Amino acid sequence: MATILVVDDELGIRALLSEILTDEGHTVELAENAAQARQVRESLRPDLVLLDIWMPDVDGVTLLKEWSAGGQLSMPVIMMSGHGTIDTAVEATKVGASAFLEKPITLQKLLRAVEQALVKPGLRSAGPGKPGRGEPGGSTELPVLSSGYTLPVSSAPDTGPRAEQSFDLDRPLREARDAFEKSYFEFHLAKEGGSMTRVAEKTGLERTHLYRKLKQLGVDLSRNKRNGP
Repeated sequence: MATILVVDDELGIRALLSEILTDEGHTVELAENAAQARQVRESLRPDLVLLDIWMPDVDGVTLLKEWSAGGQLSMPVIMMSGHGTIDTAVEATKVGASAFLEKPITLQKLLRAVEQALVKPGLRSAGPGKPGRGEPGGSTELPVLSSGYTLPVSSAPDTGPRAEQSFDLDRPLREARDAFEKSYFEFHLAKEGGSMTRVAEKTGLERTHLYRKLKQLGVDLSRNKRNGP
């Protein structure tokens, strides 16, 4: 995982991005202005910077130009703005920005931009042993639950989270449903390394609803949480 510096003068934006990126397993450092950003960049040498354009002291484009002119643009920089224009985005890209995100930033766009900025060209393929959807060994559609049957959620070799579960359906509907849902969420938590953000995106639930659901089902959230960078 990466060390990411988030530079934004709005406390709410810093807190939200920090929560999402930390949940993805990254180490997040925060700065509310250019002065703090300079200090963090110099002391920690982050792998990626999310930089707001409109800030009260020095704007993000000026700071980006400063880093570029001083030979300090050794990391990808993603620009952010709620009032940006095409000209501003083009200018930032010419200076060296790797991407431009318009506020309000959606979860999908944020994660995609961060992933693309951190992964070097030519290394974005799944690689050996990591088949994609629809390929041999890849994930398949979740089959219909039948009494006494095993549910093969994935046809990949059993090298990660358990992809097959057996359920006793000769029980009250609520108990059977809870048992299935608990196994379902435990599978996805293990598969996504404990990332609540990715599990929420995968299952189509809001994070708050997901937290309540997992607590209700008695799912151990600490068991599958990522350890280390």
